[in-house]
Amino acid sequence: MSKEIVVSGIRSTGFLHIGNYFGAIRNYIKMQEEYNCYFFVADYHSLTTHPDPASLKPNVYRVLAENIACGLDPEKVALYVQSDIPEIPELYLMLNMMAYKGELEKTASFKEKARANPDNVNAGLLTYPTLMSADILIHKGKYVPVGKDQEQHLEMARNFAQRFNHRYGEMFPEPYPFNFGAELVKIPSLDGKGKMSKSENENATLYLSDSDELIRKKVMKAVSGDAPTEPNSVKPDVIENLFLLMKLVSEDDVIAKFESDYNACTIRYGDMKKQLAEDMVSFIAPIREKTIAIQEDKDNLHKIMKIGKEKARESSVRTLEQARKMMGINFYC
Repeated sequence: MSKEIVVSGIRSTGFLHIGNYFGAIRNYIKMQEEYNCYFFVADYHSLTTHPDPASLKPNVYRVLAENIACGLDPEKVALYVQSDIPEIPELYLMLNMMAYKGELEKTASFKEKARANPDNVNAGLLTYPTLMSADILIHKGKYVPVGKDQEQHLEMARNFAQRFNHRYGEMFPEPYPFNFGAELVKIPSLDGKGKMSKSENENATLYLSDSDELIRKKVMKAVSGDAPTEPNSVKPDVIENLFLLMKLVSEDDVIAKFESDYNACTIRYGDMKKQLAEDMVSFIAPIREKTIAIQEDKDNLHKIMKIGKEKARESSVRTLEQARKMMGINFYC
């Protein structure tokens, strides 16, 4: 019996952080054991913000290396670079013929980015949901691990699949969000304002590339506040955030000790943050060191990329040939 298909992409801009790990990559590692997975670095998507060409290649290499260092197995999944698959932009073109200006302009992400960057409202930004749909439908993906901010785009991918099926015949399954049967984990920022981000407030985000000393420095500056004055008090959000981070990387007995101290009004936040910092160092350091080693071995990294490309193209070529035939674009058959 064939496995169901999961598709997900990671933009090649910014540095991966522990929010990416616990919110997405940890689930990818589980999924690779049970599903037919296609995971890719979305370098085409990054072009909407005009990244420096000199930084694009090292960014792609780093994102690939970080994902492998976190536990993705290139032998179990198709791990590839989006621009290595020429069938994706061709399907993107086909789907754009079924995408309407009005619906694209209504997407929340487009309106937000157009407001933030009024001088860069490019066609790629407008048709971002169509390219995302092509990324998914090229493999006939059924499940897509996405956050809340991408659910509208995934709904549009279902719409495009339905339109193609209605117009040309049944071909594409309708993709749905998937998070491995659990609520999506949102990792709080160290400043207590929102969640960790690839691009916002670097000092309040713990990146997988951070040095040991930088991790300690960031954690020690995390917002904490006053100690409780009554036993078993409800934790303020900033304190709940510290405990949430500790639950990700610390031993159960360590967490229990600080929970007990908090409930007894004897907690010392400085001690708690020192412990959290050391546990974060222990968690991040092996990933960082493995990432560096993978990046330094360019020949092996290129080999991994080529293997992923071959796996992804096998699926993509098959899908595109079928789409062209159903649309009548098969003049030599």
